[in-house]
Amino acid sequence: MSDPQRPRASLRTAVVWDVLEDALDRRVKATGKDSLDVLDTGGGSGNFAVPVARLGHRVTVVDPSPNALFALERRAAEAGVAERVRGVQGDILGLFDVVDRGGYDAVLCHGVLEYVEDPAEGVRNAVEALRPSGALSLLAAGLGGAVLARALAGHFSEARRALTDPAGRWGEGDPVPRRFTAEQLTEVVEAAGVEVGAVHGVRVFADLVPGVLVDTEPGALEALLQLEAAAAELPAFRSVATQLHVLGEKRG
Repeated sequence: MSDPQRPRASLRTAVVWDVLEDALDRRVKATGKDSLDVLDTGGGSGNFAVPVARLGHRVTVVDPSPNALFALERRAAEAGVAERVRGVQGDILGLFDVVDRGGYDAVLCHGVLEYVEDPAEGVRNAVEALRPSGALSLLAAGLGGAVLARALAGHFSEARRALTDPAGRWGEGDPVPRRFTAEQLTEVVEAAGVEVGAVHGVRVFADLVPGVLVDTEPGALEALLQLEAAAAELPAFRSVATQLHVLGEKRG
């Protein structure tokens, strides 16, 4: 099943969606279940939760924003999956105030670690929500992509600051509180009890290519999607990706 957000938004989601869909298929085969219990922490309005529900899985979305959860409810209803999507207000550091430990076959933690006080605790909570051998899908801002983007924009001092700043920030005006290298993410995931299966670079090229080219050049979008997929697992390109995606399995 292809990502229903195609074509334009798929530049941001295609690599992650393809990897996630494959991981869910493997969990279905491993568990013998027709439908998995999936937790989407920080899932907002359902960019991933609704497509996952359309695969037939039950999805619980935990998000601190009431507006995002309202949009999630509306989106799930429009997609015909309202009975398989549940939204609850909360955050990853207080996760077990709203969901049970060890109750999920897969946990999505996308765009969360950049904004929490303690990323390691956030990952530990995500892993504790998993059943043994459950799948963890983690997506976070990549340091290299920010450095490259600032340099290409001519902001060389900001690029250097991001490169040397402990949080990977390029200045006071930086809207992202924290960025990660692939090594930092895999270290925190492994420390939480997860066997890392793959690390992917997300949006290696997409944020650097002029949108008008992608929108107007025949075949450009599909070619760019294929290029992103081909480069996603190569360390040289992963290191300059806007986002990093880590897929792993909770140690049994």
